[in-house]
Amino acid sequence: MKIVIPGGTGQVGAILNRALTAAGHEVVVVTRRPVRDREVGWDGATLGPWAEVIDGSDVVINLAGRSVSCRYSAANLQAMMDSRVHSAQVVGQAITAAARPPRIWLQMSTATVYAHRFDAPHDEATGVLGGTEPGAPGYWAYSVEIAKAWELAQERAETPYTRKVALRSAMVMSPDRGGVFDVLLRLARLGLGGPVAGGAQYVSWIHDRDFVRAVEFLVAREDLAGPVNLAAPLPLPQRAFMRALRASWGVPVGLPATKWMAEIGAFALRSDTELLLKSRRVVPSRLLEAGFDFDHAQWPEAAQDLVRRVRCRP
Repeated sequence: MKIVIPGGTGQVGAILNRALTAAGHEVVVVTRRPVRDREVGWDGATLGPWAEVIDGSDVVINLAGRSVSCRYSAANLQAMMDSRVHSAQVVGQAITAAARPPRIWLQMSTATVYAHRFDAPHDEATGVLGGTEPGAPGYWAYSVEIAKAWELAQERAETPYTRKVALRSAMVMSPDRGGVFDVLLRLARLGLGGPVAGGAQYVSWIHDRDFVRAVEFLVAREDLAGPVNLAAPLPLPQRAFMRALRASWGVPVGLPATKWMAEIGAFALRSDTELLLKSRRVVPSRLLEAGFDFDHAQWPEAAQDLVRRVRCRP
């Protein structure tokens, strides 16, 4: 198949590009800074010659959007909104204009669309969208609005011959340098991988190889459309998540951090505490009901596999 990945130069794009190319597919990445073969330039907001790679393709996987690993200033939040919505809109325009449109458009979204909660998990049918829940800082609502607008841009696109799926993805855990697992493992190795603000907040995650398998599953299943949660079926509290990660590397203890300590750490890392403190308890009901079988359903085993692969890195 010919698979086009706008915004495919980040961590998740690299995971998909590597796996799908190894499987024998023709993968073309659309990026602002093309430097390699099979990379095509665009500005992420307007139609141009890049749209020619959409015409005649089989699958489009749009991952474009500014990284969430930044301080949540007004300017950065607006950049997140604009980069996601404008790229989704223009991908939809390219599909609409194609003489031979792709049969499926997978649009990246996020599990952050769901409410901050501890009492029950969110699935696609009964999950509560966030933005007004008690106990959450007011500015967290803007992340939810970004996610809603991101999905709405895909939903509104007029692509009658192209099936559309919104990937409400949890954190994708891979051994690649610079990814979220790499950052968390570094903290654990330094003895800083303890509970944050008590550690009761839930962490939703998905192993990188299950993420790729889920994408392939969704491409093959013509009966699935709309929002789909891409998350392992067993989210767990942050304190248990980090305990299992420490155990996988052999670190006996992790220093706990209060909320204000997390604020200082996030500031030093040029990130935001929402990524640490929001309780994301998300389950993949639609995937499970459709028969998808996770190879890495439990975090302790997944962490051990990822650590083994980190140790084998060149």
